[in-house]
Amino acid sequence: MERLITALIFPDFQILDATGPLEAFDVANKFIGSAAPYRVMVTALEAGPVSASSGLQLMAKGTLSDLPQRPDTVIAAGGVGVHEFRRDPRAPAAFRWASGQARRTASVCTGAFLLAQAGLLESKRVTTHWQSASRLAAEFPTLTVEPDAIFIRDGGVATSAGITAGVDLALALIEEDHGHAVAMAVARELVVFLKRPGGQSQFSAELSAQSAASGRFEGLKDWIFANLRRPLSVEVLADQACMSPRSFARHFNEQFGMTPAKFVERLRIDAARRDLQDGALTLDQIAVNRGFQSSDRMRRSFQRSLGVTPQDYRQRFKMESAA
Repeated sequence: MERLITALIFPDFQILDATGPLEAFDVANKFIGSAAPYRVMVTALEAGPVSASSGLQLMAKGTLSDLPQRPDTVIAAGGVGVHEFRRDPRAPAAFRWASGQARRTASVCTGAFLLAQAGLLESKRVTTHWQSASRLAAEFPTLTVEPDAIFIRDGGVATSAGITAGVDLALALIEEDHGHAVAMAVARELVVFLKRPGGQSQFSAELSAQSAASGRFEGLKDWIFANLRRPLSVEVLADQACMSPRSFARHFNEQFGMTPAKFVERLRIDAARRDLQDGALTLDQIAVNRGFQSSDRMRRSFQRSLGVTPQDYRQRFKMESAA
């Protein structure tokens, strides 16, 4: 018997939030044959073409209330249009009803806001895109928002981080349905890791810097990157920004949401990750070049921030040499 997997979309949704998980489920059909294959479907409040934030369109074959069969899994996509969409009373009502029919309910990225609006996340552990985690926690204080998680299962509800994390979640659900070997085969087909190491923090450090750096701190990130090997105390950074150390530390924390020391550590980790992927330098060389002073100190920083060791990160992400 088929398992119906449906993704709910809306104007200005993020197209990968819907297509990423649905493609993973569809690819799984190559490896499971007739053993409860997946049927994927896109739905909306009204059938017809729906424009994503990119301008591309997906065709919604129907609505959540007229599905061809009882759904196995309903997925809420995210995107810039989710906040307007979730305030349409039809949207949370329709998703709440569909969730009641389904075995599993899930969201990708900011789709968690729709689930929360529908009352499906009360008192649950959840995640969303790291940029939206604080807003989700503020608007829905009964939730336990974990901004670093790639995805979280809490009972029959699953939430995932931004965009491509929907594929991570889909692989976990496929593994739950059909076992590790099938999920691994799908991951290989999609050229992704079945379980990526660490959390969202491995992606957000430099992106946070780029979005927050402005005014008196504009250009400081680039200067730090160029000088990671040298000691970078608050006094050194304050001098570069032409500020007193006390004023610098206060304004820096306000703008970046972390101390200068933590920020420098995150950027050192970002730079070391690139070196590890390249594979040309030893761990000791990378540690010295990026200002960790020793490979042991770099290892502790990686484990604290990413949940993996540098050696493990290199094994998973090292670029293969061209043949």
